[in-house]
Amino acid sequence: MSEKPEEGCSTKRWQKHIASLPPALRWVILVAGSLVVGWLLELVHLPAALLLGPMAMAIAMALSGMSFRMPNPAFAGAQAIIGVMIASNMPPSIFSELAAQWQVFVVGILATVVAASTLGALMVRAQVFPGTTAIWGSSPGAASVMVLMSQAYGADMRLVAFMQYLRVVCVALAATLVARLFGVTPGAAQAVDWFPALPLAPVAATLAIAFASAWICTRLRLPGAPLLGPLAACLVAKFMFDMPLVMPPWVLAIAYAVVGWAIGGRFTREVVSYAARNFLRVLGSIICLIAICSVFAAILVVTTGVDPLTAYLATSPGGADSVAIIAASTNVDVPFVMAMQIGRFLVVVLTGPMIAKAIVRHMSR
Repeated sequence: MSEKPEEGCSTKRWQKHIASLPPALRWVILVAGSLVVGWLLELVHLPAALLLGPMAMAIAMALSGMSFRMPNPAFAGAQAIIGVMIASNMPPSIFSELAAQWQVFVVGILATVVAASTLGALMVRAQVFPGTTAIWGSSPGAASVMVLMSQAYGADMRLVAFMQYLRVVCVALAATLVARLFGVTPGAAQAVDWFPALPLAPVAATLAIAFASAWICTRLRLPGAPLLGPLAACLVAKFMFDMPLVMPPWVLAIAYAVVGWAIGGRFTREVVSYAARNFLRVLGSIICLIAICSVFAAILVVTTGVDPLTAYLATSPGGADSVAIIAASTNVDVPFVMAMQIGRFLVVVLTGPMIAKAIVRHMSR
């Protein structure tokens, strides 16, 4: 009985010692720990490891009392770079692929979005998470975009991140298992050259467009300005003016880390406890969404003659990067898979705010 007060005192002394660490040392611990955790997640080929590793380290530090403050300009700049990344990964062929079979893509995309929105609405009705958080967290795809945009629309960005990245991991595991059922073993991702020799002018022009559009849209007080402004500006520059979007991989890695730190640093013990209490309900909704999308895949196979693995990967609700890796290592219809994934990404980004507002307005009635 006498040990408990001593343990409590030692815990308080440890917390006090942790809280007294200088900010510079906290940043050294954060960066070093993020590199280690991110590297470990990369070894197991976990999707979004460059973001999840720093986020996990930031959460651990925030819960241990080593809080830190992410400057708003750094967070906004990181979002702008991610906007460039999204725009650069959209090939012009995506539009011709969508136009060739637009009826199939419209039905497939809308079915997934409606299913996810319905599950989000049920979670709102059950008051699993406050406000519109469950709706943003249930969006089928565009995980990083949904997390970043949710804050501008009043949702809890931390809980949205919890829902989104739990789904990304589940979808990636499910897609890998399905591929193996069809006798396919996805190959490992190719090694990345983090410091390639790139011409300075295109890199500077890309960064200038990204940061200038983010600043202008922020001054105009547009929702999600740091991310959506550069995304729109870079798409215009790429498709209308044939401008190459060039971004060094190490800059993108830093941007992912900054976003992970900004989100993870806002976690508290109360938020983690709240998320843990609702873990099974969130996991259940994710499994339901994956099962519903599997039914849509079966319908695609019957009605269009698409092979089963192509249909499953195309309708898989999110985790487009991991789906792309699996698709590229198989003999599936890769353009069909990526057209469905990117088409749904665009729909989710453009309609996310409207869907959230419509569901909340309907629930309030």
